[in-house]
Amino acid sequence: MKISIRRSRRAAIAVALGSVLALTATACGDDGSGAAGDKGNEGSGKGEVTFWDNNGGVRTDIWKEIIADFEKANPDIKVKYVGIPAASAQSKYDTAIQGGGLPDVGGVGTAMLAGVAVQGALEPLDSRLKESALNGKLSQNLVESSRAAGGGESLFQIPTSSNNGTLWYRTDLFEKAGLDAPTTWTKFYEAADKLTNKGKNEFGFTIRGGEGSIAPALDAAYSQAGISSFWNGDKTTVNDPKMVAALEKYVALYKKDTPSADVNNDFAKMVAQWDSGDIGMLSHNLGSYQDHLKALGADKFRGIPSPTQDDGSRVQISNPVDGLSVFKSSKNKTAAWKFVEFAVSHEENSKYNKSAGQIPANTEAAKDEWIQKAEPTKLAAEALNGADTKIVQLPYYLPDWNTLSKADNEPNYQKVLLGKMSAKEFLDTLADQLNAAQAEWNEQSS
Repeated sequence: MKISIRRSRRAAIAVALGSVLALTATACGDDGSGAAGDKGNEGSGKGEVTFWDNNGGVRTDIWKEIIADFEKANPDIKVKYVGIPAASAQSKYDTAIQGGGLPDVGGVGTAMLAGVAVQGALEPLDSRLKESALNGKLSQNLVESSRAAGGGESLFQIPTSSNNGTLWYRTDLFEKAGLDAPTTWTKFYEAADKLTNKGKNEFGFTIRGGEGSIAPALDAAYSQAGISSFWNGDKTTVNDPKMVAALEKYVALYKKDTPSADVNNDFAKMVAQWDSGDIGMLSHNLGSYQDHLKALGADKFRGIPSPTQDDGSRVQISNPVDGLSVFKSSKNKTAAWKFVEFAVSHEENSKYNKSAGQIPANTEAAKDEWIQKAEPTKLAAEALNGADTKIVQLPYYLPDWNTLSKADNEPNYQKVLLGKMSAKEFLDTLADQLNAAQAEWNEQSS
């Protein structure tokens, strides 16, 4: 797949923002290097570079610490920090692409990577990484997720961190019931059934039926089906018969082994319900660890990677990857790249992810002591970086992906849970939409 500007999508943005951007650029001046059309240059490797943090406020302190370390190691380079709230990062980049003011380097997550890349704003980083000390020291699965999210050819993002699907389970309830850890899908379903006692309001599992439900449902289905690619040519595999069978088995848990309230539960309600009730298992990522620790105490729960098939083979969907990108318009790409290299080096990447509670992209950092002491993160890192782990790359590069995986299909998934739509009908509908989106992408990218 080749990347080119999606004219129809971006024309509307340009028209809508044009006059405002012109006034903004005139009144305020650029706080970065330029606009998307600028080719930039390598620069002297000295002076000042501007860095946009795409999760400003939440990560400001740790980034300022990394910047201080960088400036100490590189006294001839200064980094201007600009913190941008995560919710407005996409619009901030779009505005700067159209009207000027892009940074030299910025945080760009995989959810927005293709949208920025297709506008010609990002510098391909393959050759820089190949010649860098980072080469061979980054999680290959995360690098491939970054590449796929950018469109599949060039690498437009150096990954810094990722999350991973985690199955949280109540060790006290499992021990009482004489159950093994739910490391395989067979053990998972056995536990879900055995731990359920509706008369006592006890359930084996809580399933996500509200906002954000599509990704965990697809993760469960791909993992059980053992299908390791999202596409078979230009047709999606989401409605493969094995996927249909896997999803049918998974959604059959609803109201049988799960609370009926699950149909409307987003992650916050689901986590709160698990932390306060007698529910055996919860599928969520590493981000809820502190909530569980506070509610239950360290001796009552455990977090392990999502179940494998009975033979131990692991298939999982790609999780959003955070990372750093160099902007093509930068007038000092040499210095910008130095900052990226430094930030993703062993010590700094470890420091960043310890603060963020995520899995380091740097494989040396992933072996550090703090991870070894945090079992859920340690196991997640081992699963993510496992040589036999197969990652199904979700099509983050499709402009319609967020809409298809949220607003367009979450209501349909609720119908599946409620028995008003079959799993096959749900997946066939999703497949038709995805195939059409892929065809449009191919047409626009040719």
